[in-house]
Amino acid sequence: MLSIDMENKENGSLGTENLVENGRPPDPADWAVTDVVNYFRTAGFEEQANAFQEQEIDGKSLLLMTRNDVLTGLSLKLGPALKIYEYHVKPLQTQHLKSSSL
Repeated sequence: MLSIDMENKENGSLGTENLVENGRPPDPADWAVTDVVNYFRTAGFEEQANAFQEQEIDGKSLLLMTRNDVLTGLSLKLGPALKIYEYHVKPLQTQHLKSSSL
């Protein structure tokens, strides 16, 4: 399993701005399904990471996901799904947009 050197935040999120490559492409758009799964496992969402594996969500798909996709499309419990979207998917999307507009 790949590891990510990230700083834990009080809200349970991980600082995506401190992402260290560790063999994983820095741009989430380049992540394979296993990179996405490992990202969520490392973030503490072991059980939920399996849903990304089952649905074959790669980096490009992850960046296209809406809040509704995460809350209903992955069949996750509401609490973890909200945290995954607000503290992980949304910041990754924002980071990607900022870096691709440079």
